[in-house]
Amino acid sequence: MKKNILIADEMHLSIHSMLTEIGMTYDYIPEITRAELLEKLKDYDGLIIRSKTKVDIEMLDTAPELKFIARAGAGLDLIDIAEAERRGIIIFAANEGNRDAVGEHVIGMLLCLFNHINTADIEVRHKIWKREANRGIELMGMTVGIIGYGNMGSSVAKRLSGFGVKVLAYDKYKSNFSDQYAQEATLEELFEQVDVLSLHVPLTSETKMMVNTDFINSFQKPFFLVNTARGEVASVCNIVEALNSGQLRGACLDVLENEKMSQLSAEQESYYEALFQKKNVILTPHIGGWTHESYVKINEVLIEKIKKAHPQH
Repeated sequence: MKKNILIADEMHLSIHSMLTEIGMTYDYIPEITRAELLEKLKDYDGLIIRSKTKVDIEMLDTAPELKFIARAGAGLDLIDIAEAERRGIIIFAANEGNRDAVGEHVIGMLLCLFNHINTADIEVRHKIWKREANRGIELMGMTVGIIGYGNMGSSVAKRLSGFGVKVLAYDKYKSNFSDQYAQEATLEELFEQVDVLSLHVPLTSETKMMVNTDFINSFQKPFFLVNTARGEVASVCNIVEALNSGQLRGACLDVLENEKMSQLSAEQESYYEALFQKKNVILTPHIGGWTHESYVKINEVLIEKIKKAHPQH
């Protein structure tokens, strides 16, 4: 019997009962290879992916029946959106499912950095008791800039509302979006005012390596950088240079331009090692939206969107 949906990546197991409840048949093959996917996809009208599957023209050519592609998470950079839309294929992600997790992660990274929690914890475990050296700084009174005011950016702004900060948000593709949590601003206003910058943009040809030396030096005062978006939005080499010069006071990086640690180029090895030595940097392995709760919420969001995208039987 023909199945509706092919699930080509690992999902929280709640996806099974959720799909069954809305009358969808599916094959769950998280270990599927690209070659196998190219062969099998012709038999399905829906595809669910996470982060391993690149949906390009070659793949779309094998799937004449495909009606929708669902991304379990945020960001659609693995999908050739223009080509899919040209073929009438609906594309959606589950940004709403992990926005709360990202908002909390940003706050957690900043508080860890500002209060030396990562380094102080290690010191105390070694019976080193340094109070003055670990004196922290406060978020209160700072101006936080957010670039990209969608699900993630607005979630961060909401979480910041109790910290006594001014939040300025810039979004090239939105206007009149000021709310109780953030004030709409121009990029120039961010350059002039911010103490902390948090990135929440998708990876596109426009945003790739957006954060480079020229961008960093456009800020009128040294600032803290937070990136929980996509690693290739920011040059690690230029971040290291700015940390060395003092233009960056610190960085919280949940993503890096190359996250395959065993496949770093010689050049990347050099500046990654320099980054890893810095105490004013907090690093996490792309887990900003990766909580136990978001794993389920992503399924819930996808199911609602699949119900709308898929023709009724």
